[in-house]
Amino acid sequence: MPYLWEKSYASGVSWSEPIADAPLWSLLDNAVKQHGEKPAIDFLGRKYSYTDLGALVDKAAEGFRQIGVRHGIRVGICLPNTPYSVVCYFAVLKAGGTVVNMNPLYSERELEQIVEDAEIKIMVSMDLRQLYPKVAKLLKGQLLRTVVICPMIDILPAIKGVLFSILQRSKISDISEDLQHVQFDKLVDNNGLVNMAEVDPVKDIAVLQYTGGTTGLPKGAMLTHANVLANAQQIKYWMPSIDGGDESVLGVIPLFHSFAMTTVMNLSLISGSQMYLLPRFDLKQVLETLSKNKVTLMMGVPTIFIAINGYDDLQDYDLTSLKVCISGGAPLPIAVKEEFEKQTGCSLVEGYGLSECSPVVTCNPIGAKNKQGSIGLPLPGTVVEVRSPDEKQALKPLGEKGEVCVIGPQVMAGYLGREEATAKSMINGRFHTGDVGYIDEDGYIFLVDRIKDLILCGGYNVYPRVIEEAIQLHDAVQEVTVIGVPDDYRGEAPKAFVKLKPGAALTDKQLLKFLKDRLSPIEMPDFVEFREELPKTMVGKLSKKELIAEEAAQREANKLIVGLADNEGV
Repeated sequence: MPYLWEKSYASGVSWSEPIADAPLWSLLDNAVKQHGEKPAIDFLGRKYSYTDLGALVDKAAEGFRQIGVRHGIRVGICLPNTPYSVVCYFAVLKAGGTVVNMNPLYSERELEQIVEDAEIKIMVSMDLRQLYPKVAKLLKGQLLRTVVICPMIDILPAIKGVLFSILQRSKISDISEDLQHVQFDKLVDNNGLVNMAEVDPVKDIAVLQYTGGTTGLPKGAMLTHANVLANAQQIKYWMPSIDGGDESVLGVIPLFHSFAMTTVMNLSLISGSQMYLLPRFDLKQVLETLSKNKVTLMMGVPTIFIAINGYDDLQDYDLTSLKVCISGGAPLPIAVKEEFEKQTGCSLVEGYGLSECSPVVTCNPIGAKNKQGSIGLPLPGTVVEVRSPDEKQALKPLGEKGEVCVIGPQVMAGYLGREEATAKSMINGRFHTGDVGYIDEDGYIFLVDRIKDLILCGGYNVYPRVIEEAIQLHDAVQEVTVIGVPDDYRGEAPKAFVKLKPGAALTDKQLLKFLKDRLSPIEMPDFVEFREELPKTMVGKLSKKELIAEEAAQREANKLIVGLADNEGV
């Protein structure tokens, strides 16, 4: 019997598409065989064909074997978006190792926590001053034994490389020449005849993807070769109209994040597309890359699409080559979607995923109905259930809110070394996401909020996302985040932090009046604070934890002031 959501799939998409199990590097090997001399990567004008990429990966794989990478050895990849990111990812896998994706903007302490948790002894890094010194301290502390150094100048086009060496020399770290450091050119100085490790795709871990760690220490989601390969296949099936070998994908969201790992890097390989990699988000550079190179696919977080919509000189760039854009990582406001589609003629759809699911679980259909506020339909081979958070076995009736649970080939094997956390989140093959949502009569899934972000107001459940979506409807609002703050009467009350569009003006009274017919009285924010910027995670998602910490610190400061005043008899 078909699943409820199958009737809403776009033409050409089937839930029962075959999902192959194979080593993850088969993505690359197949792309090299099928697309050979076609372009694989363009990095700031430096181009690599699929043949070039395949040869580099094989040499790097043999180099990793020579420095001790074997089955089960975990290798940290701590790089911005560069060709090194792709090469080292697949080379570590071919050598038999496990990739540990690491954010190069992590603090020294954050890097140390992951290196210790994953027992990493080999790290891949760059010679940039912004990055290398943090890694060097881990060497000196003997947490690491070897660092593979990737020089920035070697991946730039000739003229840019010369200018970089002259004008940007101060940005390069001095690297010791010793046994703890292996230069990338030495790593690949071999015949490339790598003796690939034997892999059980279903059991062997390809990637350790650390969760955001918004509460406590981050957890390493163990993604098998089969998990990550399955998700690439699922995304490819979701886009039956993309032409094999004739598409191009903008890679500006970071490849160390699971969203880009799958929808930029692995989707490009499985479809034979060209990746335009950018090392960081610079709006003008993004627009120039899209326009000049006639890029056809782009993945991003909502803040990227908001920035493009708000760019004053957007008419100077031709973005009509874009066919499909997928937004993930945070709710996509309907006003942002509609404005972007109006400006570009491109289909912008919202998807949903988690690191534990490699990461994509659902997506709105491309070329079929998108429902406002929905995160879309389950991908092929994926089952989504809504269950009672308190009664793990109880399925909720259609349309009722509950915890969103996922069953599918992309769901992780568990958390590294966290048996208790694994047992709580993985029950009878289902991953319990911690998100609250419901499924409608057409199979579309709607998220209400994170269980942990729930605001308890006078005994009622209030979901920040509902308030955020209502505030976002105001023409003056660019970004908004809502958190719960302590309230003597209601227990907790909603507080909204709002960033306005450039040149816009709005008062809290005007906003509350606007919300009067859009929110129930219990959902109305008690406090509104306007800010020039809102805190974001390192991948550009709006972040609540800094605001929650600020509010807690302010409350403690207020208590101290009151206490001092009382002691002085004021």
